[in-house]
Amino acid sequence: MIKRIVVVGSGVMGRGIAYVGALGGYSVTLVDINETALQNAKDEIESIFDKGIKYGKISADAVKNASQKLGYENDLTKAAGNADLIIEAVPEMASIKKQVFEEIEKHASKECYFATNTSTMSPTEIASFGKRPTKTIAMHFFNPVHKMPLVEIVKGLETSDETVEVIREVAVRMGKETVVINEFPGFITRRISALVGNEAFFMLQEGLGTPEEIDKAIKLGLNYPMGPFELGDLVGLDTRLNNLKYLHEKLGEKYRPAPLLEQYVKAGRLGRKSGKGVYDYALEEELVRK
Repeated sequence: MIKRIVVVGSGVMGRGIAYVGALGGYSVTLVDINETALQNAKDEIESIFDKGIKYGKISADAVKNASQKLGYENDLTKAAGNADLIIEAVPEMASIKKQVFEEIEKHASKECYFATNTSTMSPTEIASFGKRPTKTIAMHFFNPVHKMPLVEIVKGLETSDETVEVIREVAVRMGKETVVINEFPGFITRRISALVGNEAFFMLQEGLGTPEEIDKAIKLGLNYPMGPFELGDLVGLDTRLNNLKYLHEKLGEKYRPAPLLEQYVKAGRLGRKSGKGVYDYALEEELVRK
């Protein structure tokens, strides 16, 4: 049923979704109004393809086929008209998502399904920005998309069972495991992750230990693949803060952001994408350039 997928937003999540979509055999168009961001996404996707071949994760033929199915576009209006499924992957701000959904509603066919890659926000609210609540759902991918095996599929109030099954099949074809859950702020994984990441900042604020010590304790003591600060820097501390603010508003005091996290974001220490977060990545970037 689904042949052509449009992914809106070429950031870390959008480019990852486009990558796994093309590998899954779908014709994928990655859309972003920012030409530089779109080119950066294309470069990174090609780099992931190259590394996959180098380390024997994927074949050269698979890469060739996937590359031929990937397109890049600045004009959402043009792309939306040909889509069977549109996956929105813009920042976690209702105002931005609203703009995207209002635009795609104007130009997508009536048969097209809408998905939002949100980790905390209500798919019911997001569906209200368009006019097809039965065909709107949340697909919560994880970062990095090409490595993380799970997609949380989150039903809105009016999401149909048929839509759930269509989207589940899409995720499986992308090589993902799925869980299907009902809407509630933060879903399953984000509520737990937000608590752990925020508590780590309170520990750092209190002088309990260094970031390295706290990350090591969580990884080795609780068998987490990444420490909370490593993960926060990867996802973006601004993204983590926005998630916590939303959960604090919806679920109460236990999600109040740590003041130190807010200070880091105000200082522009956003993580890997800014070159410095909890950790400093300047030296790492310099080695990559060399």
